[in-house]
Amino acid sequence: MAFSMMQLFVIGALGPRLVGELGISRTVLGLTTTAGFGAAAVLSLPAGRLVDRVGPRRCLVALLLLTSVSLALIGAASGAAVLLGAVALGGVPQALANPATNKVILAAFPAGRRPGVTGLKQSGVQLGAFVAGLPLSLLAAGVGWRGAVWAAAGAAATAALWAARALPPDVPAAAPAPRDAPSPHGASSPHATLSLHGAPSPYAASAPHTASAPHGASSAHAAPRRLAFFSLLLGCGIASVNTYLALFGSQRLGLSPTTAAALVAVLGVAGVAGRVGWSRAAGKPGRAEALPAWLAAGAVGAALLLAAATWVHPLVWVAAVAVGAFAVSANAVSMVVVMRRAAPGRAGQDSALVSAGFFAGFAVGPPLFGALVSAAGYGPGWLLAAAEFAMAAVVAVPLMSRRTGASDV
Repeated sequence: MAFSMMQLFVIGALGPRLVGELGISRTVLGLTTTAGFGAAAVLSLPAGRLVDRVGPRRCLVALLLLTSVSLALIGAASGAAVLLGAVALGGVPQALANPATNKVILAAFPAGRRPGVTGLKQSGVQLGAFVAGLPLSLLAAGVGWRGAVWAAAGAAATAALWAARALPPDVPAAAPAPRDAPSPHGASSPHATLSLHGAPSPYAASAPHTASAPHGASSAHAAPRRLAFFSLLLGCGIASVNTYLALFGSQRLGLSPTTAAALVAVLGVAGVAGRVGWSRAAGKPGRAEALPAWLAAGAVGAALLLAAATWVHPLVWVAAVAVGAFAVSANAVSMVVVMRRAAPGRAGQDSALVSAGFFAGFAVGPPLFGALVSAAGYGPGWLLAAAEFAMAAVVAVPLMSRRTGASDV
């Protein structure tokens, strides 16, 4: 997960250096995000079906290899065209990430542990933000931004080799899932335990058991669609912050490029803590469906703090923490809800639908933000992000009415 969106955080954290060396505008910087996440949004639904069909191991190895190629091309970019193409290629691993990793979690862990593990898994994205914002930024100060990005590309290729050796083999698509084999979680449990040491692959039994859920098939399909719309609005705001936070610190607040990149690192650390903490809280009865609306409401306050930082500069650090703790965490909790409600055999596809909404938001948000900032300044831009978070909160409110009847997976 840290590698799947690394190109986004590299563009955001090293944005001041890229703008200076490549001579690109703020609008073009926003279009890089549109290129990557536009591709991810278009490919998410096919990627979900692909994961369900060929298995998560192959998809995770492909994800890491494509990330390596994308980062290598970013490091070699001499202008906007190559940069846009490289980030668009990075949309493929983004599309594969959530369907593949969610399917592993459903196969590997019992119901009680899945919310916490999902939060830990989703925190990998913010680990990527931290790495781009601090270690890579410091490396860029010494060897240049290209060398730093190439180092990240090498790390992704190394991770691909590890995944190919460590993950268990995928089950062929036609293989039937065992329905009544004994397992460590009870004689009739449909979930086998994942082993990384040669045990039979459990992926064929990775669908959650929802036959006894009280809401029926229509509710099972309605929740992912609502979460996809929620994620679209949430993604608009988060992508704007990720893409422009360092540039805001450098251009408007007078921070050095390295200090401005540290804002992204602070957001990343807060996001790691928030995703792990809130996802664990979502594992408690009745919590998962209620949290997205509340977290989106908290994100409204974070965006307003960014607007206020235009006049009171130290508030930008508080705002970065708040964005990580609320907005970024809301995405992880939405994945917990997806996994609780996924119909048998649809974990990959439902995850992909919600991811498609999130990625579409990432594609749309930064260009709108960049255009508004160019016309009216950063203050109105952060108010736009606040409005997007507020609409996301409203969209998520109906989920709260379903929390008492939701069954654990």
